Amino acid sequence: MRGMDALGPRWGRIAAWGAGVFALDQVTKLLVLFVLRLPDRGVIEVAPPFLVFRMAWNRGVNFGLLSSGSDAARWILIAVALAICVLVLWWMRREARGIALVSAGVLIGGALGNVVDRLAYGAVADFLNMSCCGFENPYVFNVADIAIVAGAVGLALFSGGGGTRPPAGRDARAPR
Repeated sequence: MRGMDALGPRWGRIAAWGAGVFALDQVTKLLVLFVLRLPDRGVIEVAPPFLVFRMAWNRGVNFGLLSSGSDAARWILIAVALAICVLVLWWMRREARGIALVSAGVLIGGALGNVVDRLAYGAVADFLNMSCCGFENPYVFNVADIAIVAGAVGLALFSGGGGTRPPAGRDARAPR
């Protein structure tokens, strides 16, 4: 448990945002899959063209890249997503900026949401299709995908430089 202690209060912020995003992602997927029965219906025009539910099973990464459909690829993508979550947690162990911690939690929650899909269904359930202003978006995505992109952008923009490392030559445990 030493690793979690090293994160201190940072862990709580990351975990809370991650759990919230994960729950939102899974609830929306359960609703469209089992309440709205989108796999049977294919398309539900909610507010066309701005919001259309369009069922797609993604066996690859974002936008269907690397979608070989093989079982080995599925397990590799699960392993990569879990490794990224661990690396982001490790990266955040000294981060002090709240927005970076929120971004980490959002990214991790999204990644774990898609991992659960791969474990439960063998593919990621994508259903959101949004177009606007004469632009016809051909891609379908989900809440987890939005979270992964938002979290990655947040980490790129707001992490680093706000760490809590002691100045060179000073032990963090030494009294001041």
